[in-house]
Amino acid sequence: MTDFVLHNTLPESLSQLVLDRLKSFNEPLLNQNLIDLDILRALAIDDRCLQVGLLMPYPCQSQYHDLVMALTNHLAELDGIDQVECEIGLNVAAVHGGSAAPHPKIRNVIAVGSGKGGVGKSTTAVNLALALAAEGARVGMLDADIYGPSIPTMLGCTDFSPSSNDGKTMQPAYVHNMAVMSMGFLVTDDNASAWRGPMAAGAMEQLMNETNWPELDYLVIDMPPGTGDIQLTLSQKFPVSGAVIVTTPQEIATLDARKGITMFNKVHVPVLGIVENMSYHLCQNCGSKEHPFGQGGGLETANRYNVPLLGELPLNVSVREHLDSGKPTVVAEPDGEISAEYRTIARNVAAALIHRSQPQGLSIEITNE
Repeated sequence: MTDFVLHNTLPESLSQLVLDRLKSFNEPLLNQNLIDLDILRALAIDDRCLQVGLLMPYPCQSQYHDLVMALTNHLAELDGIDQVECEIGLNVAAVHGGSAAPHPKIRNVIAVGSGKGGVGKSTTAVNLALALAAEGARVGMLDADIYGPSIPTMLGCTDFSPSSNDGKTMQPAYVHNMAVMSMGFLVTDDNASAWRGPMAAGAMEQLMNETNWPELDYLVIDMPPGTGDIQLTLSQKFPVSGAVIVTTPQEIATLDARKGITMFNKVHVPVLGIVENMSYHLCQNCGSKEHPFGQGGGLETANRYNVPLLGELPLNVSVREHLDSGKPTVVAEPDGEISAEYRTIARNVAAALIHRSQPQGLSIEITNE
């Protein structure tokens, strides 16, 4: 049972009408009403203007306008109300998963994995992290792909070298409004590729625990590709809240994606959903949609394992060009269609975490001020 206080200064007769009305208004992505979700925090009225305070549990800044308009329309027919004003804040819910103890400064850890390499896992991970930040969250990124630490190149911070203020912890890089740590900051590619599994897992555990992370709503981990000992160890050593699986539509990739889902299930890390990368290609000349790697593989896999298909991303040369320049698509073209898709995926991932943490019941206390 979860308790929360609703600060309500409405007259009693109007208060009940508003609360009853709000119980029939569902938050679009979480698909439950604002009261059961513990989103509604304040109600007041000023000269027939209803003032509503909301506290969102996941980042969705780009959707605030639509949410306010829908809420306004839903309340517009009530007697005694001519106008609705809405103030929205953010307080990201913490979801703890796996067997490792929660990190004191990190509310949620999201692992981005794939059953095989070459499906755009790192590309998806870095743009997912940036999209969460663009939606209003405090975000960090850990590059755990020690055999090919590409995040420094993708974020344009290859020259960064970690320093220590206390001799015990390392300072992360701060790039594009994110805290970032990578094996690429510490070792050369040649040295990293020669490491054995236990060395690699131990190094990753040190990076996680010995980085001086700021307060974070989400830490996105770019996992190594595959489903071997390193991946299993990292999944058990890190307090992973949930995992995102990246695949491409073709059969061989989805078969490997299923192995990734099985791996996370074995270590009791919930799979939040599947992202299908390189899903389609839009012809620049005629606008036709083509599927060079097949069609429907991600959705079929999602349905088979009863997890959401979080989004479908196009095969587009600009995505690669942006990464090569150190400015991923979400930063380089924040208002573009591909960035909008990444932000949709980010909201879907964050909402999937909320579904895991929803309380079984709520006790509402109403205080009059």
